[in-house]
Amino acid sequence: MADWGPVLIAVILFVVLTPGLLFQIPARGRVVEFGNMQTSGASILVHAIIFFGLITIFTIAINPNLHLVLFHPSLPTTTFLRTFVLANPSAMATSIARFSRRGVASNLIRRYFAAEAAVAVKTEAPKPKPTVSPSPDRVNWDYRGQRQIIPLGQWLPKVAVDAYVAPNVVLAGQVTVWDGSSVWNGAVLRGDLNKITLGFCSNVQERCVVHAAWSSPTGLPAETLIDRYVTVGAYSLLRSCTIEPECIIGQHSILMEGSLVETRSIIEAGSVVPPGRRIPSGELWGGNPARFIRTLTNEETLEIPKLAVAINHLSGDYFSEFLPYSTVYLEVEKFNKSLGITV
Repeated sequence: MADWGPVLIAVILFVVLTPGLLFQIPARGRVVEFGNMQTSGASILVHAIIFFGLITIFTIAINPNLHLVLFHPSLPTTTFLRTFVLANPSAMATSIARFSRRGVASNLIRRYFAAEAAVAVKTEAPKPKPTVSPSPDRVNWDYRGQRQIIPLGQWLPKVAVDAYVAPNVVLAGQVTVWDGSSVWNGAVLRGDLNKITLGFCSNVQERCVVHAAWSSPTGLPAETLIDRYVTVGAYSLLRSCTIEPECIIGQHSILMEGSLVETRSIIEAGSVVPPGRRIPSGELWGGNPARFIRTLTNEETLEIPKLAVAINHLSGDYFSEFLPYSTVYLEVEKFNKSLGITV
């Protein structure tokens, strides 16, 4: 423990012997002057000699001891003990021994109560875990094939039995995928605001986004309708548009709200069809914005449904690699449950 006696004596002597504060030796007009608040080189030298002489006398001859105890670990955390002891080292050692004995006793008491608390926790009866009963209105399904079929409120995506939907496709809300159609990897059909319909033997290829708005600014139907034998190229964006049977939408194409593509028409890759634009039947359009290019020949119009059928056959090879999946199994499970049949 630190001895603060010499420090305290030095501070007191420094204040008392400051030249001109209480007294000054020698002064200008006389030998000693009191409280003149003046100093000189001679007085500083004389006061310094007096200071060092007195500090030597106090520290060597008298040897005062001052010990300060601020806190001891055996005491409570809210108790602070400030004790100034002006005594010899043997008295300080006695005080330290007394505090140490209190600390040992206090630690034993703490350990006893900690052990009692641990035993009480172990013997306490375990609390029952809360059980959450599922709502009867919740749709029960599984995520076989990691397919993201997302219901929104009362709307549940409907997928035909023989339709191919890739495992990483997102179908949300009012989406209907009809027989023989296919939705390829990474496509998103988001029917959260309006209906989306993919007709018979049509296909939406990789990374396409199909959406439907609340309403169309042109006054035309806001739902997105992709009729039968339609091929939508990869990375295309369709929003609240209508595509009639036997059409081809090129890759990276954009069809805006209210646009209409009539039957047996082709949109070139990278084209942008503005809102409310009508593409007449049997024509080839392209560009940004889309413009008329030429009229399709009879051979070209006959090849449009053949392309959709070829993609449908190709999807069959992918379909065989996965378990048959659609929402029909929900009806089967409900029927088995009503009859008491467990699978």
